[in-house]
Parts: sequence; structure tokens; C-alpha cells
Amino acid sequence: MAEFLSEYALALLMVVTLLAGIFSGYPVAFLLGGLGIIFAFIGDIPVPFLGTVGSRIFGGVIENWLMIAIPLFVFMGLMLERSGVAKRLLLTLQRLFGRTHGGLAVSVAILGVIMAASTGIIGASVVMLGLLALPVMMKQGYRAEMACGVIAASGTLGILIPPSIMLVLMGSILQISVGALFKAALLPGLLLGGLYIAYLLITARIRPDWAPLADMNDVDPTPLPLALLRDLLGPFVLIFVVLGSIMAGIATPTEAAAIGALGSLLLALAMRSLDFATLREAVRETSRTSAMILFVVIGATCFSVVFKRLGGDYMIEELITGTGLGPYGLMLLIMGLIFVLGFFLEWIEISFVVLPLVAPVVEVLDFGYGLSGQGLLVWFAILVAINLQTSFLTPPFGYALFYLKGITEGQVSILTIYRSIIPFVLLQVTGLVLCMVFPALVLWLPGLMP
Repeated sequence: MAEFLSEYALALLMVVTLLAGIFSGYPVAFLLGGLGIIFAFIGDIPVPFLGTVGSRIFGGVIENWLMIAIPLFVFMGLMLERSGVAKRLLLTLQRLFGRTHGGLAVSVAILGVIMAASTGIIGASVVMLGLLALPVMMKQGYRAEMACGVIAASGTLGILIPPSIMLVLMGSILQISVGALFKAALLPGLLLGGLYIAYLLITARIRPDWAPLADMNDVDPTPLPLALLRDLLGPFVLIFVVLGSIMAGIATPTEAAAIGALGSLLLALAMRSLDFATLREAVRETSRTSAMILFVVIGATCFSVVFKRLGGDYMIEELITGTGLGPYGLMLLIMGLIFVLGFFLEWIEISFVVLPLVAPVVEVLDFGYGLSGQGLLVWFAILVAINLQTSFLTPPFGYALFYLKGITEGQVSILTIYRSIIPFVLLQVTGLVLCMVFPALVLWLPGLMP
């Protein structure tokens, strides 16, 4: 043990300093990059070696054609969120399920799935669902824990269900097909949505006072089938064009993202909600979100290059393989580590710092089921993506919880919001275990549509 600590002292100190810096509240992008530079000098790494950091940043980020998909998908999601599509769709879904206890909560979960496949932006989805549904649910007598839980959990589905920005970045990190990741993530994403809906219906049946029947007095006079067609057609066409073109191999993710951005503009125009102020705000928020992501990527690249030079990758490999666990035991250990890190780190940092370190370990494990090569990495990436979805819901740094708290205007305490997400985090862990035990849930669709 003493030999291990002395050999990897700087690498361990680098991790400890990172965790301490995160709790200090210092911006993570600058923290990662700054620690990389500081420890390069502490570790007496030759200055010319730092040139490889610049090469990695230019080769992996600046010159990476795939990265253009990020701002395009962000813009698509923001334009859809501001077009009024979601509000009309929620009201129509409420009519569809209004005669069922928990019907409004189920409508929120379904809308979360639909908007996840349209936006992929957690902050926008949680805020939008919260502003639309929370006042109505509280007015109708829903228990605060159920209302807050379903809004926060449904809003985070966008990080998993394609077109997900996380999957785009994972494809770049692991050097695997983003199209394959999109196909692989579809069933797990729908599985999580189905688990949410099943939980809501069962809970509402057991405790009907938690989820009263909806007030159907003030409804749209449009016949329900026509209202569903009117409000679902636009988003479904856009989803079909964007995802269908990627899965069919007609367009790359970047090209499909450009089609989606244009389609969201046309949809907003058709809804008569496109004006200069809306366009300006969408462009501004797209720039802000994309810059945040790319700055973290640059900082994480600097951190990981220096961390590996100090032996951090060998340290992680020794820690994992030295446990003597089998393939599934090691996978559970890795997933447990990522789950715990999700309490303190954002998915971007975990993806760029942890994935490159543990992926080589996973790649040589034999899980059976014919898992190897690209298929193994795709399965692993989706397991990590499902796991990282919990990072938005777990305190103290669960961003979905902060987004939701910000729009409650003091009506709901933060402790109530923390309690509300417990069953949904357990459902996410259940979905993760199912995908781990039954890899076909992840790999069936990529195998069907190679």
C-alpha cells in the first residue's frame, strides 16, 4: 500500500485537489485546466510535452466536425421550447388521461419523453415542464413530492434519449459511431419513461389522494383525435426526420442536427411564435450553453493529458483490476464509482476525465453474449449514460433540482424536492441494472439497423 501511494502520489493529490476545488465553487472548466498546468510543473513534466495538450484540443475539439452538432441540437431544442408546442401538447395529453388518477402526472412523463427526443437540453426541459405543469398539479391537489419528482425526472430524459448531446460527446471520446449510440439509447430511454409511468399509475391507484382526477371543465373544444394529430404531428415529423436520417445512414449527426435546427425554425414559424426577440434569445442561450460545454471539454483535455502522464491511468487500472472481481463485478464497481461521482461532478467532467481511464479496462473484459469491440463499447457507453442521468437528480449538485427550485417561487422547499426524486433515482438504477443484465435492450436496435 505504501509503495502504491508513493508511486501515484501526484495522481492521487490531483484527484483530491480537484474534488476540493469543486466544493470551493470555482468554475470547473478553469479548475480542470488550471490543475493540469499546475501539476505539470509540480510533476516536472517537460514544457514541450504541454504542446500535446494543444494538439489534443485542436484535433479532438476545434477540428472535430462532430462538435458542430452540439450548438445545432441546442438551438433546435431551444426553438422548440419557445414555440409553444409543449404547452399545447400537455393540455391535449391531459385530456387524453384526465379521467385517470395520476393522469396529469402521466401526461408530464409522456411529454418529457417527446420533448427529450426533440430538445435534449435538461435545463430547458425541466424549466419548461415546471412552468407548465407544476402550478396546475399543485392547484389540482397533487402531493408535492409526486409533482416535483415526475417533473425533474422526466426533464432529465433528454440527456439519454437521442438526439442527446451527451451521446455526441461520448462518441467523440470513445471513438465510436454516434449513430450506433443513438440507436442503442432509444430503447433504454423509452424503458425509463415506461418505468416512470408504471410507478405513477401504481402509486396513484394505491394513494389516489396523492394524484386527484383532473378538472376537465375548461378544455379545448377541438375533438381529441384532431387535437392529438394537430399537436403531435409537428414534433413527430421533426423527430422522425432527424433521428430517422441518422439511423438510416442518410445523414451524419451533424447534418441531421442542421436539418433539425432548420425544422425547429419552420415549426416556430408555423406556430406564429417566431419573432426577432425569440430568435435572439435562442441564439444567445445556444452560444452560452455551447461555450460552457466546450470550455469544460478544453479544461478536461488538459487535466486528463497531465493526469495520464503522472500515471493516473495505470493507477485507475490497478485499483479496478486489483480487486479480484469478475467482469460483472468490475462493471458494478465502475458504475458505483460513476454514480458516487455524479453527486459532486457534472456529466461533462465525468465523461471526459473518467471514461478515457476506465474504457481500456472494460474493453478487455469478457462478459459473454458475444460482447466485444464496438458492441462492447456501445453497451458500456449507454450504461454510463443511464448512470449519469442520475447526476442531475442527486444532491448536493443535482442541477435539475436547482432548476426546479428556481421556478417554485418558495411554494416547495428544497427538502421536499430532494425527497421527491428518491423513487425516480431508484427507477433509474432499476433501468441501469436491467440494461446491464440484458444487453439486448441496448444492442438489439443497432443490430437490427447496422
